Amino acid sequence: MTSTARAQQQAPGSIFAGQLRATTVGILTLITLIAFEAMAVSAALPTAARELHGLAAYGWAFTGFLVANVVAMVASGQICDARGPRPAVLVGVACFVAGLLVAGTATTMLQLVAGRVVQGLGGGLMITAIYVVMGEAYPSRLRPPLFAATSSAWVVPSLIGPAISGLLAQHASWRWVFLGLAPFCVLGGVLIAPTLRKLATPTTRTGRFAGPSRLARAVAVAAGVAALEQAGQHPSLWAIGIAVAGLLVLVWGIRRLVPAGTFRVRPGVSAAVALRGLLAGAFFGVESTVPLSLTLQHGYGATVAGLPLACAGLSWAFGSWVQGRADDSRGPHVRARLVRAGFGCVAVAAALMAVAAVPGPTAWCAFVSWLIAGFGAGLAMSSASVLLLNFTTDATRGADSAALQLADSTANALTTGIAGVLIAAAARHAIGFTAAFTGVDLAMCAIAAVGFAAAVRARPART
Repeated sequence: MTSTARAQQQAPGSIFAGQLRATTVGILTLITLIAFEAMAVSAALPTAARELHGLAAYGWAFTGFLVANVVAMVASGQICDARGPRPAVLVGVACFVAGLLVAGTATTMLQLVAGRVVQGLGGGLMITAIYVVMGEAYPSRLRPPLFAATSSAWVVPSLIGPAISGLLAQHASWRWVFLGLAPFCVLGGVLIAPTLRKLATPTTRTGRFAGPSRLARAVAVAAGVAALEQAGQHPSLWAIGIAVAGLLVLVWGIRRLVPAGTFRVRPGVSAAVALRGLLAGAFFGVESTVPLSLTLQHGYGATVAGLPLACAGLSWAFGSWVQGRADDSRGPHVRARLVRAGFGCVAVAAALMAVAAVPGPTAWCAFVSWLIAGFGAGLAMSSASVLLLNFTTDATRGADSAALQLADSTANALTTGIAGVLIAAAARHAIGFTAAFTGVDLAMCAIAAVGFAAAVRARPART
């Protein structure tokens, strides 16, 4: 009997029932901490870089985290398929805590960057392994509400994380943005540890996902993502060459890191991975330009221009809550419809943002549009994750979970990089800002439309 079957036999009534309570709290604690670091650290790093006289290395605090995170995701999937999620979670927690301590006690910018790299390793190990724990420790009917809860765990950090980080950096010390999280990370690891001990260790490995070549390709993907991020942040003629090289390296690496048929949206796990990538690309490609569009095209200040993102965080949580109430016992078509509805919302929102990008009395469209986009992303992101866990097997759950995270990260990097290139072209007066913003929005609308059409393939693979 598989570990999944044993978990389903226990049939707890909710994600907070009995033996699952501590595990759920532990998972939510760890995800909240990962989210807080992702959302809040950007507000504290400028102060840290100035104090440590390391502004020249400022970008590496982000790039180092990103590169380490991508490699660790793949390594975590390989570890989970070979030895179960326990080693990846425990080592991930240890690395994350160590990274917080190294960064929080930094006396040089090099030490701060090193701490961020170690944090990236810990975060990547944890996030993939947590997906595996969700698949093994929770019956299928509890996964939708669990994903709703984990989506909510991103909302509070996204709303208040930057503000808290900024206040700490200004009135106390930027170091507390790192050091203050370490005890909570240890607590999350302690809460989830009993469940990790109960999960069975895999008895077989699949040759498709084993071997050091996977890690080499993960390094290639990480390098490609970093190159695209760098090119998007510092656009120039040289940056175009870097972006092209990064894209080629990324494609070479990712082809063997995602399930066969992902680029054709083949039914089964491949479709879930592909749809998650398409959705992340469309959503974050537009979101990266929303505040800038309102600032440049309508003259709004930073606070008002950022409100659509806060609204999207709330509607995302609501959309995830709605998908958590869906009845999966009726068949996979229920999830496919939710994914399709989510893509439809994002497509409509991107089209509305194209309208909002035109100077004039159209700014209100941005606020409406990003409420719709957040709701759609909440529906479809969580549903794609549920589909992946429903379609995968015990033997490949780790690698498939890593592929889902990779699709998310790489699509995000690609579309935000495209947005950065267009905005840079507008800054050099090669094109107008209206053309740049509407070009980004309509391109992401087209990607969402592709996802809308492809969502019908979100069904089990034929055996």
